[in-house]
Amino acid sequence: MPQHKLATEVYFDLNDGHKIPALGLGTVPPEDNAEVKDQVITAVRAGYRHIDTAWYYGTEPYIGEALKVLFAEGYKREDLFITSKVWPSFHHSPEKSLDKSLSALGIEYVDLFLQHWPVCLSGDENGLPAAPKNDDGSLKYDDDPVDGVGFIETYKKLEDIKATNKARSIGVSNYSIPRLRKLLQKAKIVPVLNQIEYHPQLPQQDLVDFCQKHKILVEAYSPVGGPGAPVLKLPYINELAEKYEVSVNEITNAYHILQGRITLPRSSNLERIKTNVRLPQLTKDELDKLYQIGVENPTRYSVDSWGYGIGFRWWKGDTWSKEFD
Repeated sequence: MPQHKLATEVYFDLNDGHKIPALGLGTVPPEDNAEVKDQVITAVRAGYRHIDTAWYYGTEPYIGEALKVLFAEGYKREDLFITSKVWPSFHHSPEKSLDKSLSALGIEYVDLFLQHWPVCLSGDENGLPAAPKNDDGSLKYDDDPVDGVGFIETYKKLEDIKATNKARSIGVSNYSIPRLRKLLQKAKIVPVLNQIEYHPQLPQQDLVDFCQKHKILVEAYSPVGGPGAPVLKLPYINELAEKYEVSVNEITNAYHILQGRITLPRSSNLERIKTNVRLPQLTKDELDKLYQIGVENPTRYSVDSWGYGIGFRWWKGDTWSKEFD
């Protein structure tokens, strides 16, 4: 069996001087949120040093329980990179959202705090309901989801939070090029990264290039495509896994890490978490061929209605967007 480098040993430089592990563990909840505790413990013991979570997921209390176990075993807070996010219904009070997250996690700071979506949903002082609805069932917004600029005000609050030391770095998630353009015209602090759905079936090189131009890293969620892991069924992914004698999951991670992107796989299978750490050295031709899969048949799997109007291509159901990345 060939010897491979480890994805857990790769770090990238953020534009504010901090470093981020290239391989992170996503903690969007499974059917039972409590399972996340064992997932986090297993991942850190396997070498992961990056945990990605959010207030919206409802998993932060269980991650907090996992951290207590890990710290008792001798793992140090400063050796872990922990991300949380402020949900759109909490747009008016990002610091309160972060305080709730810190309390649930049992820590004094996060390494990265993200704006989860560049829209403003109409939540109360505690961000509830997380998905507020009008009488007709449509989402209830506090700001126009297409032309509004309230999302910029939310980001400005993140800039203020950075000065409190509760968040060492700040960034964004689910930002298209049009949204980034508007933000960068007003922001004092350039976001360190943009977390987006990204995998071989979803080509977004123009967005990657835009982010790179502004020294914003790209972080890929749903690297296997979402529920059912459709990307792992691609014949070429399986061909590469057989060639390099690794798992199909490790091929999808390598697709990002070898091109300078962070990847956030998630799994309820503890054995898979333990072994999802090798980094096969795919060639440029192989990486290009993987990208072409999406060029030929682009598919986006995360198409939540709060993404309407943001300006992403291939967003099924979105008839609002006027400009695309």
